[in-house]
Amino acid sequence: MKMLLTPSHLFAKLLLLLVITTYISPAILSTADAQHTWNTSYEKEERPLFTTHFSPGEFAERRNQVYSEIGSNAFAIIQGAPMPMGFQIFRQNNEFYYLSGIVSPHAYMILDGESQKATVYLQDRIERREYGEGKVLSYQDAELVMELSGIDDVKHISQLQADLEEYNIGQFTSVYTHLSPYENLGVTRSIANRTLGDRENDPFDNRPGRHQEFIKHLESLTSNLEMQNLDPITDELRKIKSPAEIELITISTKLHGEAIMESMRSTKVGILPQEMEAIARYIYWKNGVDGEGYYALTHVGPDAYMNHYHSSKRAARDGDMILMDYGPVYNYYTSDMGRMWPANGTFNPVQRELYTFYLEFYEAILNNIEIGLTPQQIMSNALAQFQPVFDQMTFSKDIYKKAADEFIDSYRQRLDNPRMGLGHGVGLAVHDVGDYSVPVEPGMVFVIEPQFRVPEENIYVRLEDMIVVTEDGVEVITDFVPRDIEGIEALMREEGMLQKIDIKLD
Repeated sequence: MKMLLTPSHLFAKLLLLLVITTYISPAILSTADAQHTWNTSYEKEERPLFTTHFSPGEFAERRNQVYSEIGSNAFAIIQGAPMPMGFQIFRQNNEFYYLSGIVSPHAYMILDGESQKATVYLQDRIERREYGEGKVLSYQDAELVMELSGIDDVKHISQLQADLEEYNIGQFTSVYTHLSPYENLGVTRSIANRTLGDRENDPFDNRPGRHQEFIKHLESLTSNLEMQNLDPITDELRKIKSPAEIELITISTKLHGEAIMESMRSTKVGILPQEMEAIARYIYWKNGVDGEGYYALTHVGPDAYMNHYHSSKRAARDGDMILMDYGPVYNYYTSDMGRMWPANGTFNPVQRELYTFYLEFYEAILNNIEIGLTPQQIMSNALAQFQPVFDQMTFSKDIYKKAADEFIDSYRQRLDNPRMGLGHGVGLAVHDVGDYSVPVEPGMVFVIEPQFRVPEENIYVRLEDMIVVTEDGVEVITDFVPRDIEGIEALMREEGMLQKIDIKLD
């Protein structure tokens, strides 16, 4: 017998539904419950307002090291990134993020060497924008900002000028700030300087860099103080990565490796660079990357001879070699790796000959990286290990032997320089800051990337691997991506993503 629902019964059921949808966690809602509401997700946003990958204490320790370096008679000021023009997602510059973790546009931070306190200056909330685009930490969130980040004080940006003028007439003798252009997504210090150099050659565009404009304002407000460069201090701090930083770099590297391996599997004669890059982008964005660390270096055939060539449209021909070097940024940290493989899946005799020569030398370098050794010592040991192998090698052409001799001789000549390097650092930037000509020590993350050329035939050979140094020793974290001939050919025999899903317009 069916029970008739009275108005009181209906009210009770509605009240129960209201209680469920208001107070019960969505995680415990059943499938049946999900049929009675528009959404089972209730929070307007689920993205965190502050990074979950670093503790406030880690940022505080970085600031403490800055205090120690600048001394009690100085303060440092760091300028954050502006809101980008166009439909671009805001991303904090590396310099500001490294010392605060705060991702708000047009922010400034003062690190007071005497009080050892950090003050962040933020703009007002733009309510209309937050209504349509989501929350951004602002001055109105001062208490929340201090709670999340561990920053000592938050002030309105309008107070910054007055505070700087007060510092100028106080007991301080120096002001530190970054004198180099700021890094950001896909922007290293060197590439930023290149852009500024190009701008200087434009007679109708004499804009300085944002850092230069800021320095000019800062000089006028702190004329009694000596301006000092903060870059050398933070560069050396950034050179030594924490376990949390290494974890993010490792994730970025794993994604990078998966993208290269999937591109190898998918390679058939006729593949286009854009197809391999599409594979990489799918893997990257599916796993939540911020974006690209640099534009894709996907080279087919002689494209590779121009080692930073990009946007190639060349289809791979039977007998071409492919080089891919294209890394993501994962929660502000990037990776750098390069691999080469034959378009048809099998190394021909010439490819095998030159690649084997290069790989033997390359592996000798990797095998001799040890904690406590300088790059000069590592290279000296690598050359000593490689020389007996090289003496037994034969080459099918005189130009190959000549190129090989010149390649090895160039490294012997570098041994005359005690400040020689092996490659470059990797971290917040793909060409990370810091001096890597010093002895290898725990916390370093760097790559090697020797470049071998045969100019007469536009032949270029390059591999690149990520080396992480911890207290436990040296680890090549890209070893899971094959670089030996047999491993590459075996991987290329597997079915790839493009063979499973190949969507093209007619």
